[in-house]
Amino acid sequence: MTERQTEERPAGVSETTMQAGDIRARWAWVEPSVWTERMLMALEKGVKGGKWFSLIDKVYALANLGAAFAKVKANRGVAGVDHETIEMFEQRLEENLEKLSRSLREGSYRPQGVRRVWITKQGSKEKRPLGIPTVRDRVVQTAVLQVFEPIFEREFGAQSYGFRPNRGCKDALRRVVELLQAGYTMVVDADLRSYFDTISWGRLMKLVEEKVSDGEVIEVLKAMLSQKVMETATSWTPEEGTPQGAVISPLLSNIYLDPLDQKMAQAGVEMVRYADDCAPRRRGKEAVMAA
Repeated sequence: MTERQTEERPAGVSETTMQAGDIRARWAWVEPSVWTERMLMALEKGVKGGKWFSLIDKVYALANLGAAFAKVKANRGVAGVDHETIEMFEQRLEENLEKLSRSLREGSYRPQGVRRVWITKQGSKEKRPLGIPTVRDRVVQTAVLQVFEPIFEREFGAQSYGFRPNRGCKDALRRVVELLQAGYTMVVDADLRSYFDTISWGRLMKLVEEKVSDGEVIEVLKAMLSQKVMETATSWTPEEGTPQGAVISPLLSNIYLDPLDQKMAQAGVEMVRYADDCAPRRRGKEAVMAA
């Protein structure tokens, strides 16, 4: 074989290798320590019964927790009810991550309370509540998110743009413009008021369990939802909703509204659903429907 022929037909590159590379490119945003090529292939082909089992070991893996802390650190943020800052947590990072891993593995992990603060809404005199979990709980939530998100993202409706990888406000607005240019003349603008605070846990967990059958991960998620809310001298345990400010909340909000996205698509209604960052005067989620 000549040198030129060798260049034209690279040795050792199998079809499986190329497929793995293609899959990795399609899912470039996922956490690689969790979503290996094998996991991604299973994700795209579909798992038996459409449900994922044995995910808790992916959550408590030290590599996943370490990647989760890196994201928490990059997002900055203040301390929670335990007054532990990101810098303080990082001073004993290896020990703290090992403790979290062990507690998740043994089933003894319990999230601490959520510190509630009120922040001014842009362009409005109103304020909205913001829940601040502790740093350790933000790490765990991010670790769960890194396991969960690709499972649900795979089947989310094309018309949702809020809190999704590689999608955002500008994409939603471009789609609205496309629909108007295509001849749609009627627009219904619907604002879901206090959306995060009114999510039904029962309905939400039913939707989660349609794709996730790992009871240990489900229990961790339930514990996150029922974290005590602490505000100044008062505290209470919520019975519904997911805190704005919690790392896992944006994904849960999309899981909860995905059935709406699917039904609207089946009905032939063009809908663009986006987050409130597209409309500063709004609260909660937004939906723009062109008919």
